[in-house]
Order: sequence, then C-alpha cells, then structure tokens
Amino acid sequence: QVQLVESGGGLVQAGGSLRVSCAASARPFSSYRMGWFRQAPGKEREFVAGIRWSGTGSYYKDYANSVKGRFTISGDNGKNTVVLQMNRLKPEDTAVYYCAAGSALSGSYNYWGQGTQVTVSS
Repeated sequence: QVQLVESGGGLVQAGGSLRVSCAASARPFSSYRMGWFRQAPGKEREFVAGIRWSGTGSYYKDYANSVKGRFTISGDNGKNTVVLQMNRLKPEDTAVYYCAAGSALSGSYNYWGQGTQVTVSS
C-alpha cells in the first residue's frame, strides 16, 4: 500500500500564504499524477490542483478556477512529492486539504492522505 505523508497546513490571515507538502512512500504507479483536493464544511470535496507526468518527462498542470493565479502546484517525479503553494489566501479557502495520487492514464485517484486543516481568518 502506498502511503501519502502530508505536512503543512495551519491558521493564516487573509492575504497571507501557506504551503502544504505531500510525499508518497513509494512510486504510486509507473506513470502517475498527484493532486490536491479540499472539503469545506457543508460542501463536497472538490479538486484544487493537480500535476501529471508523462512517460517522456513532460508534465501537465491543472487548477480549479477558484484558485487560478493564486495557487501553484509543483512536484518532483523522482521523489514522488508534490507541493501546493497557496498565496493571497481568502477565508473561502478554509477547508481540509487532501493529497491524492493515481495513475497518469486514469481520471481517478487511488491513494489519499489523511488531510490537513487550512484555516484562513479575516
């Protein structure tokens, strides 16, 4: 079983920045993707950002419209890690953030982290 170890999260003021990191205990798949989801109280879990590496070494990134221009996802394919840099945080960004990993060829995620709380105060 692949385990995802998360770090980061916490309480920040609106307009501030925070970085959350995730590392897989082993390579999830030969070709894989990693991403971040979040779930706020009373809402369904939603996609935040993701990164996918191709077999040729190229990578692709995707962001939810609500975080475009503010969040940046980056990763190290060799280290099986991914980082989400969150800038200009808003109170509506408050949620539990989950790291996830899956096959690069699949639209689904197979492994999930425990989640880390991100709270943005106004």
